[in-house]
Amino acid sequence: MNLKRPNANEATGTTNRSRDVVPMSGICTRCVDGCKGSCEIWLSSFRGREVLYPGPFGEITAGADKNYPIDYSHLNIQGYAQGAKGLPEGVEANPDTAVFSEVDTRTEYGWDIKVPMRVPIFTGALGSTEIARANWEHFSIGAAIAGITLVCGENVCGVDPKLVLDHNGKVSKSPEMDRRIETYRRFHDRYGELLVQLNVEDTRLGTAEYVSSKHNLETIELKWGQGAKCIGGEIKVGSIDRANQLKDRGYIVLPDPRSSEVQAAFKDGAIKEFERHSRLGFVTREGFLEEVDRLRDIGFKRVTLKTGAYSAVELAMAIRYSSEAKIDLLTIDGAPGGTGMSPWPMMNEWGIPTFYIESLAYQFAERLKARGIRVPDIAIAGGFADEANVFKALAMGSPYVKAVCMGRGLMIPGMVGKNIEKWLANGELPKTVSKYGSGVEEIFVCYEELKEKFPGRINEIPLGALGIYTYAQRFRTGLQQVMAGSRNFSLGTVARSDLMALTEEAEAVSGIPYVMRAYRDAAEAVLDS
Repeated sequence: MNLKRPNANEATGTTNRSRDVVPMSGICTRCVDGCKGSCEIWLSSFRGREVLYPGPFGEITAGADKNYPIDYSHLNIQGYAQGAKGLPEGVEANPDTAVFSEVDTRTEYGWDIKVPMRVPIFTGALGSTEIARANWEHFSIGAAIAGITLVCGENVCGVDPKLVLDHNGKVSKSPEMDRRIETYRRFHDRYGELLVQLNVEDTRLGTAEYVSSKHNLETIELKWGQGAKCIGGEIKVGSIDRANQLKDRGYIVLPDPRSSEVQAAFKDGAIKEFERHSRLGFVTREGFLEEVDRLRDIGFKRVTLKTGAYSAVELAMAIRYSSEAKIDLLTIDGAPGGTGMSPWPMMNEWGIPTFYIESLAYQFAERLKARGIRVPDIAIAGGFADEANVFKALAMGSPYVKAVCMGRGLMIPGMVGKNIEKWLANGELPKTVSKYGSGVEEIFVCYEELKEKFPGRINEIPLGALGIYTYAQRFRTGLQQVMAGSRNFSLGTVARSDLMALTEEAEAVSGIPYVMRAYRDAAEAVLDS
């Protein structure tokens, strides 16, 4: 059984002609000479490298669909008929006080200076992709009013068309970065924060110095990688002038826009777009510790790290070095990836899947704890989109995992709200929306709540932001229900004992007891009493 269907996927705009395919290769069992398409091999025969990427670029997000042997669906949440952990001090547990709507879903992270969030989720890195740029106002204001952290991803300064560099080749003006930070701050209160990511090119351009000096940003994030791919970030551009601009700024641009044959192919219309790639980083303990010290010397109060689905060695390095550097949050991003643009084969075929990498992270954290070494706060990422699986990740990684980083799960509500705004303006509401009403007040269940929360400012909140807030409120309610059912009335009491493994394979990987063994001794003690 193949865990994915190769050689054809909607993400790459490809299909098989035959309903029967070879499981290993995805090639039609009867490949006909004269076939008019369009599997990936067929399309690659004349479009080449374009078929590596989901598309159309800038209009979609894509998530890998490989069906890994074990995921969070192989765990279930324990429910209890007694007790109530985490109630406010002095409150006695009884049916009138242990009410699910009173569950506290707030979390916090940080080594010394904590950042609180209203719910234990935050956005993935919304960086230089077109979908992040075009939807930034919706995403950023939505995160701010929901009280969660927003990650401004890598390369934002580097791809800014209006970027101005000083005589040393460092950022002196980046209107796009300014817009991103200022938009979030318009509605930010004390919950959550905005942090900016750094990769190799960002460090060379002096992005950290710019956001610190101009915006007094408190947190910066170093990036080793992500779950979507094991190479640096990439975007596409459709102009050869833009491709040359990015190459001038030090990026890898493919095909090379300065090559005469590429210029001719672009003029002919064969080459329609260029890829901008970031460089691979090279991690050493000494280099990492020095960079963290440098960033703190610049003035950052918090330094965080995001790492990808690398091998167990790099995971151990991330946890151990972060502990030594007193990193404020370590985000571990497992496979499969979800992204605005990453190579489709790589998204499906590389890296340690999230369930497995969190299991390893817990084991490694326990090993450090046994040595008396403090482990940094951890966030887990990679494929999350609902409160039940977030609860499982928090419980499985307890007490180290404080939050879950979500990519597409938080982007989708922003895009839905944005499109409702557009449909309303054009008088084109689809029936899927109009059945709830014809105006904003009827369609969005949280509209009046926000109108009261931000008096006189409701018209400043774009509907994409309203969508994210509404989703976050649904998420909070669902999480409250799950937590109350497991008798946890604050996130600090959620523990691994609140989970059971539905398969022995999941038990072997995670260490969570198999359902037929979980609480067995205690149950037998009741029977024998």
